[in-house]
Amino acid sequence: MAISREKIFEEVKEVLVDALGLDEDEVQPKSTLMGDLGAESIDFLDIVFRLEKSFSVKIPREELFPTEGLMNNPEYVKDGKMTQKGLEAMAKSMPHTDFSSFAANPDVNKIQDLFTVDSIVNFLEAKLAA
Repeated sequence: MAISREKIFEEVKEVLVDALGLDEDEVQPKSTLMGDLGAESIDFLDIVFRLEKSFSVKIPREELFPTEGLMNNPEYVKDGKMTQKGLEAMAKSMPHTDFSSFAANPDVNKIQDLFTVDSIVNFLEAKLAA
């Protein structure tokens, strides 16, 4: 039986509350992990580990948060902005993420805003359906 999106969200919320020491009401679908919830890059490893345990799936870190290879490619970043080719590569590697507002101003300093609670739920929903 497939797990509902609501159940996935509730499990993700529990993981984030435990990993980041948050109150449940702080975790909303549009919350960004770093900006709104205060996650640091080291927390991403803990979050991935906890998600794997909660959902009994294997999640390669670069599959959920794949920015390192993208950021180091000069074809993808120019003058602090993602190029069109970079945006296309990001969209391909992160189909679970909404790029609509980022694409309007693809400042690399705003990439962390792409990592939202919704993007994690979208990722897990697709992973569990596969």
